[in-house]
Amino acid sequence: MSAVCGCEDNERAVLSRRRLLAAGAGVAAGVAGATAGTSLAYAADPGYAGDVLVLVSLRGGFDGLSAVVPAGDPAYYAARPTIAVPKSQLIGGDAFFGLHPALAPLLPYWTGGQLAAVHAVGQPAPNRSHFSAMEELERAAPGTSIRSGWLNRMLGSVGSSDPFQAVAMGTAMPARVLGGPAPYVGVTAIDKMVLTGEQADRPIAATMTRLFEDAPAPLKATAGQLTSGLRQVARLRAKAYSPANGAAYPSGELGGALRDVARLIKTHGGLLSATVDTGDWDMHENLGVAAPGKRMYEQLTSFATALAAFAADLGPEHLRRVTVITISEFGRRVMQNGSGGLDHGYGNAVFVLGGNVKGGKVYGRWPGLTAAELRDGDLAVTTDYRSVIGEILRARCGVADLTGVFPGVTASGLGIVTAR
Repeated sequence: MSAVCGCEDNERAVLSRRRLLAAGAGVAAGVAGATAGTSLAYAADPGYAGDVLVLVSLRGGFDGLSAVVPAGDPAYYAARPTIAVPKSQLIGGDAFFGLHPALAPLLPYWTGGQLAAVHAVGQPAPNRSHFSAMEELERAAPGTSIRSGWLNRMLGSVGSSDPFQAVAMGTAMPARVLGGPAPYVGVTAIDKMVLTGEQADRPIAATMTRLFEDAPAPLKATAGQLTSGLRQVARLRAKAYSPANGAAYPSGELGGALRDVARLIKTHGGLLSATVDTGDWDMHENLGVAAPGKRMYEQLTSFATALAAFAADLGPEHLRRVTVITISEFGRRVMQNGSGGLDHGYGNAVFVLGGNVKGGKVYGRWPGLTAAELRDGDLAVTTDYRSVIGEILRARCGVADLTGVFPGVTASGLGIVTAR
């Protein structure tokens, strides 16, 4: 997957490789194709009855104003004379908002009540640096000394110590959201997950089992968890997977990652959470009009097609226990620039998809787009993204106390999902 931007700070965001196990675990091993794009977390408690939380990170600064268009605000069209989406082309939405036409694959879920949006969402303070904004987005604890990622803290609240509770697949982009004491494994795809150097006549997993047979209990347990996890994945690889319900995933990393997430949701009951990265949203130039072949149109089409295939593949039976939420490090400027694009901004829109989402509408308080209502030229933030995720964690994932995940944050009262 290409870098989200050529900015110097974004180049610093690309790491070479992720650890297989957390520091101090005492076992280190390589996994073929280990990268950091898609992460899969397994619940320690087999009695976990919450939703599978799927976090889709739109890397590079997603333009929520193009995706969820405030057509009822005249300032939107004044600020974007050549790239605004005409009212006549909008789909879904309501009397004020409309969806970009490239999101048509998701329209059935919008009209069917499984897809919603929240607008004017963002971090507590503006941050236009890809590197630091992504770090703060995934750390989600401003004003504190906490360095772990919020999803890692959520995993810790479950009490799991299994290194296969989090499996990273897809790209070399680091997922700071998983950083912390809870261990995780990186792979590119289920079908490619093997120990580096593993061959039929050289079973590294078996060698590791023998190597740690007489080791202290903590080391022996960790090695056993590793080899057990690899056996689980081997069983998945041994059975070919075909998407259900006529779902057709698009080619590319996003479609492949979501296909693997659906595969695990349907075949591995312990799945707790998944994070999926998709980049190339940093459109400083040539964003284009709302027409096929134009940059934003094609990007939104790929996103919508992959997410719609994921929902179709799951079907109502599995979608009822899944909640998907999209996030991005920041939005884009309200006013287009001289290159027909949009520079780094602040407020944004997020999508929420799931069987228990109260969809078909846009949530949140709209701040307006006149000069007096903007935040240094950007869409103001009226809803903290952590409060939206917090509402989902509390209502759908059984996290009663958010303090350990999002310190100082109260769950939003948007009512965007039905509580369990």
